[in-house]
Amino acid sequence: MAGFGDIIKLMSHAKELQESAAKLKEELPNMEFSSSTANGGIQVTVGGDFMVRRIEIAPEMLGDRDFLEKELTEALNSAFTSARSAMQEKMKSVTSSLGIDLPAF
Repeated sequence: MAGFGDIIKLMSHAKELQESAAKLKEELPNMEFSSSTANGGIQVTVGGDFMVRRIEIAPEMLGDRDFLEKELTEALNSAFTSARSAMQEKMKSVTSSLGIDLPAF
């Protein structure tokens, strides 16, 4: 449980936190995270805004629909995980520089 001193400290850094968060919000849509399947047949790129930017499928992957769907799902989930981790790290660096320890989202 945070003490009164922690609350005062948080309030005193609110403006700096707000500016850092606004900057991060502007940067995130421009960030890209790519992932590919183990066999390299599918590569996906997602943005920091969690929008799919690009999907590349090797021609040899087009023959087996079930396999293609499984591999595509794997690549997308991996790219989204990378994007989420990067956002958490950026938020952690913003808040820790201010002496604030916020829970991960």
